Amino acid sequence: MSENSLEIFSRAACMLAEADTIQKAKELKNLAITAADWARRKGMGEEAIQHCRSYALEAERRMGEMLLETERARPAVGSKVIGNERIPMKDDRPTLAELGLTKRESAEAQLLAGLNQSAFDDVKTGKKTKTQVRREKNRMAVNAKIPNLPSGKFRVFYADPPWKYGDQLTENYGATKWHYPPMSIADLCAMPIKDLAEGDAVLFLWVTSPLLAECWPVIRAWGFEYKTSFVWDKIKHNMGHYNSVRHELLLVCTRGSCLPEIPKLFDSVQSIERKAHSEKPEEFRAIIETLYPSGSKLELFARRKSKGWAVYGNQC
Repeated sequence: MSENSLEIFSRAACMLAEADTIQKAKELKNLAITAADWARRKGMGEEAIQHCRSYALEAERRMGEMLLETERARPAVGSKVIGNERIPMKDDRPTLAELGLTKRESAEAQLLAGLNQSAFDDVKTGKKTKTQVRREKNRMAVNAKIPNLPSGKFRVFYADPPWKYGDQLTENYGATKWHYPPMSIADLCAMPIKDLAEGDAVLFLWVTSPLLAECWPVIRAWGFEYKTSFVWDKIKHNMGHYNSVRHELLLVCTRGSCLPEIPKLFDSVQSIERKAHSEKPEEFRAIIETLYPSGSKLELFARRKSKGWAVYGNQC
């Protein structure tokens, strides 16, 4: 790299150190991105291009630091009582639009600001992408909250695993990664569910159509055999590669002999409009409890505690 180029980058570093507003830091980030494109077109070499990219990330991180400082400095929004009246407090917090940022820009800048120097250096050098470090950070945070599996033996299992999708379209659509850390088939198979099951037990397992073929090893590893299925007709449509997907499957699997205690034949297709992301209708729990009123019950990857059920999951 030429001496002139070094002077430019040295001056740029000084400008970043002096940037005292989010808007200035964003402007410097955009200039660095433009400089990287220009350096590429001029054939200046990978070193010059990498310097520009590093500078853009430094500016973005500075944006994130100032966003976090702004967040901490914001007054609490609420109300206060004056006399006999409750008066709303003025909310003078700047919006992202007023700061000239999108939600994505804000989230990514704050992500960089929250990284330690080693992780940030990995991003700067291209060793890892921002998406990779975000996933690692989310996974570590969520895994720290996951309790151990409960002890004892269970007759009825109800599971909604965090299946890992391999394609970016499906993964980004619906923002699965923001809701739970996905688990690989190997990780799911390694769970000692077989040790928790009674000799005669039943498993109700949620799976989506794209992963139908991948769930069989999990069922076998947990000690069960597939018997039949329910279809949840969500009514509302979802994006898919080959069709507009509006259903999900609840597989019924057994270990030993575990036919329903109550021989009531529910319709295999349940049409219930979907609500929150990945949340399953309580009607299916009611079906399970009707068919199997007795015996210890365990819900895996549960969102909340339910009466009569032991639970395992990071959202409980």
